Amino acid sequence: MTEFSILDDSVGWQKDFERRLRTSYRVAGLGAATVERMLEDARASIRDLTVAEITDTGTRVGYVAVVVTNDNGALAGRVCDLHVNALHAGQGHEQAARDWAEAWCTQRGARRLDIRLTEPAGELFSGYNVRGQLRARRISFPQEPLTGVTARPMTPAEYPDWLTSEKAAYVGDIVRAGVLDPEEAVRKADQDFAKLIPEGLATPDNTFLVLEAAGEQIGTGWLKHGHLPEVTYGYSLYVQAQHRGKGYGRAAMVAGEQATLAAGDSTLMFTVWGGNEVAMNLYTSGGYQVIEESRSVGLPRSAA
Repeated sequence: MTEFSILDDSVGWQKDFERRLRTSYRVAGLGAATVERMLEDARASIRDLTVAEITDTGTRVGYVAVVVTNDNGALAGRVCDLHVNALHAGQGHEQAARDWAEAWCTQRGARRLDIRLTEPAGELFSGYNVRGQLRARRISFPQEPLTGVTARPMTPAEYPDWLTSEKAAYVGDIVRAGVLDPEEAVRKADQDFAKLIPEGLATPDNTFLVLEAAGEQIGTGWLKHGHLPEVTYGYSLYVQAQHRGKGYGRAAMVAGEQATLAAGDSTLMFTVWGGNEVAMNLYTSGGYQVIEESRSVGLPRSAA
């Protein structure tokens, strides 16, 4: 029988959690310095967690860690960890822990439950909507570029239209993934862009690209170098709708990889919003590993 006991002292869980995170990040190909920086960020996010030990007839089989916070005026639950030891996996403890977490968060007023996965979800969270994926690839050399596609720096005259378009695309991604409603997404876009590129094209450690083929603009790119140690973060590699289906998406990836290496970084990282299956398939074919996946479900859950 699966039982749950809230821990007064979660030090043992935290050590186990960090060990598992470190292993999953290294397996995904991230460098040691990047892994340690990501662990620092993870530590900062677990201070207010409620951690429960999962037991079966008195034997500890795993942990589940949860929290309820205010997210844009609404209470949202978050499962920060749900782990069953390999020896006891597949015996129903995972589903019991998921149900316990959903009930715990519902009782505290949460109307949504989020979970961050660093391992394949399987069937356990198949009913949760994918909100986004963090993907990365360690680059020793760029993939073979598409003949005839070039990347050049964006000009000041091109920047305002790009910024307007990029904000609109960002808002659309957020809404499509079910993260925020349109009005909230617009506010988030304004805040995020003001924070990320306060000096526009002159913002240090950022690269803004225009992609061209046969003298015609086909897309744009925006990358932040040193986002993590030796990691460039691709905020956007965009191909215009009328030019899709011609291999230009892969060409944009190659341009991002070239810019990453030119800046002295060795890993290119992206967030792919839920619902963008085309981008997910493109990154999979390009060798970009899923580092983390965020999913969510509305609460309370129906009996079905």
